[in-house]
Amino acid sequence: MTNTLIAIDCMSGDHGPSATIPGALQALKNYPRLKLILVGDQQVVAEELSRHQAKPGERLVIRHASQVVGMDELPSQALRGKKDSSMRVAIDLVKQGEARACVSAGNTGALMATARFVLKTLEGIDRPAIITALPTIRGHSHVLDLGANIDCSAEVLYQFALMGSVLSSAVDNNPSPTVGLLNVGEEEIKGNEQVKEAARMLSRSGLNYYGFVEGDDIYKGTVDVVVADGFVGNVALKTSEGVAKMISHYMKLEFKRNIFTKLAGLVALPVLRAFRRRIDPRAYNGASLVGLRGIVIKSHGSADAFSFATAIGEAVLEVEKNVPEKIRQQLGHLLEERRAV
Repeated sequence: MTNTLIAIDCMSGDHGPSATIPGALQALKNYPRLKLILVGDQQVVAEELSRHQAKPGERLVIRHASQVVGMDELPSQALRGKKDSSMRVAIDLVKQGEARACVSAGNTGALMATARFVLKTLEGIDRPAIITALPTIRGHSHVLDLGANIDCSAEVLYQFALMGSVLSSAVDNNPSPTVGLLNVGEEEIKGNEQVKEAARMLSRSGLNYYGFVEGDDIYKGTVDVVVADGFVGNVALKTSEGVAKMISHYMKLEFKRNIFTKLAGLVALPVLRAFRRRIDPRAYNGASLVGLRGIVIKSHGSADAFSFATAIGEAVLEVEKNVPEKIRQQLGHLLEERRAV
């Protein structure tokens, strides 16, 4: 890894600098050749660094930003009225070529609107999408869109499949990732017209198209990339998070029920810890706003330091693999193939 300079939106998220800055410091330890620009209120950032016995240097630079985008702020308000926000300045650094990527735990709508306005989409891409990796019984799968685009045409779903395939191929070193369309059944007759038409388009593409997949296929690891519109994708994601919390809640209740279950819990503790590490959502933090002319990574708003460092790691990986350029190249090839048909 060379010249990996990443801009960090330090002020956004539920916990702000108290999570983003220790996360950034951890990322510097994880990636010895990484350099970071910490964007935010200079005094606040410097004070937080001091609390962690750190200070600016060759690998760590502070860039002042006088505003912060609130977690409940409307995207239009953030775009028009917060031009000196930590989020906007961090994205501007990517646009100007001073940083190779931006990482933010801020308001998803504002981040997407600002990133799209500043960086623009790649030629041939109508809408950017939110994509992340989710754990499966076979490792992990990449799922998109997770909420950026509620209603999608067949063409947009086709573009999502392309972008997801390229990203999965790049970051997982998989030359031919399988792609599935999330649907209410595997049969060809099922689904709305957009999904059916997208399936026909994908079956004629050069992608490794598997076919329709259902909700349970996400965690079975049936395919490497799962494609859906933002409404369906976000519901699937939030439902999964809710199920995970419910399982954790009831396991704790059962192990605390009486002295015998407490003893059973002690015996099972090593297994439970290993299970928790395997499905720990913090280890999968960092969703990419794919389809832009630059790399923007969305961290979960409630991320802690460990989780935020994971999101920075995703940015590092996408910089190393030059994901936007690979999407641009692959899109060009597929467009040429479609014109030749």
